[in-house]
Amino acid sequence: MDEKLRVEPLGPSHDRSGFESGVEPLDRYFRTQAGQDARKNMAAPFVLLLPDQTIAGYYTLSSTSLQLAELPEQTARKLPRYPLVPATLLGRLAVDRRHQGKGYGRFLLADALYRSARSEIATFAVIVDAKDDNAHRFYERESFLPFPDQPMKLFRPMTDIRRLFN
Repeated sequence: MDEKLRVEPLGPSHDRSGFESGVEPLDRYFRTQAGQDARKNMAAPFVLLLPDQTIAGYYTLSSTSLQLAELPEQTARKLPRYPLVPATLLGRLAVDRRHQGKGYGRFLLADALYRSARSEIATFAVIVDAKDDNAHRFYERESFLPFPDQPMKLFRPMTDIRRLFN
């Protein structure tokens, strides 16, 4: 993988018009909604830039919460009995189809997890909603665990994520 890759917050100078991951809802969001979500503080989009400033991929982070009862019992019993548990939502992650198969998805995920671990805001886990079976397999390979009653929704505890970067 090229050492000159850079991940930075989405800005007005980034050309999103040609981005195409092959997953239409992710492409449409990135081209038409991501900038507005950033300006309104609804999500923090980050882009992976190649040396020529081409966007190879993106992801979004935002704050969320989940019901304690949504978590697997063995996880929930270790937590305080607050009704809501703070979490970080990795809302979207996509790689342009011209750059798929190069490890950029893992690179983006690692960057998202690192930013989440560095945050000074309390968060129990990073949460993802897998869009399809391929995405689900990707997150499971990266040690995300499924929610018992929502198999396409997965989480990775922050204690585990922090261990990655220590």
